Amino acid sequence: MGKQRVRSEKARPANQRESLRLVAPVWNGGTSGIRGLSRAVDPEGSQRKGRALLQFLADRFYDVEAVRGYLLQKQVLKVLQKNRSFTYIKERYGPYVAGASFILKQGGAVKFQDKEWMRPNGRGLSGELWKLREVPVEAVDASGCAINYQGLDHLLALRELQSLSLRCCPHVDDWCLGRLHQLADSLRELSLAGCPRISERGLACLHHLQNLCRLDISDLPAVSNPGLTQILVEEMLPDCEVLGADWAQGLKLGPEEQPRDTASSPIPA
Repeated sequence: MGKQRVRSEKARPANQRESLRLVAPVWNGGTSGIRGLSRAVDPEGSQRKGRALLQFLADRFYDVEAVRGYLLQKQVLKVLQKNRSFTYIKERYGPYVAGASFILKQGGAVKFQDKEWMRPNGRGLSGELWKLREVPVEAVDASGCAINYQGLDHLLALRELQSLSLRCCPHVDDWCLGRLHQLADSLRELSLAGCPRISERGLACLHHLQNLCRLDISDLPAVSNPGLTQILVEEMLPDCEVLGADWAQGLKLGPEEQPRDTASSPIPA
């Protein structure tokens, strides 16, 4: 009987054996139980063995929650790693090169004064970057980058920054907008379009940026009333072109402005 079991294990496809080995380490402290279950529950087993499998999963449900917590923690640590401080680069090459390195490593693009846009090329940082320590960064495109509150330090050190795109940055929130006043003297263009964590409260912090000429606040899911919010932002920044929702979007119509049902309306004589 033992030899027959050994032969059946050897006959099992390699991909099935590998998948069990990949899953086992996830169950912290319980790998032996999974191995035992894989031997006890045959793919063509009876209904009783199927119930045993369901009971096993129910008994170990707390492990599933632990795995979810582990994956979430791993994701948070990954974001923190991406937003780590570039202290060595800043001390050796200055804030311009350090800020540009931070953005390029995240997949964004930077433009130094009187230079062409610099983008990641897949082969590491360009050697030209290290020669620009005295050249200010005037534009940053960080669209879709994993910048958070801590990582914003690299951008706030760019005192001559005129254009900043934070479009679709998943970790940029209201707290981040509260720090942009440090760029009030230089910033002319700002895009916050598609940032899921920005609300009306964060947009209110932009009143410090009186030198803004163009602001994009379109597609902000956390903003409950886009139309009214845009009107308030336009009043707050009168010299700035505000892009966003249509001015009437989200506004409630008065009784005299409600659409009439022409089918039920009386036909005039």
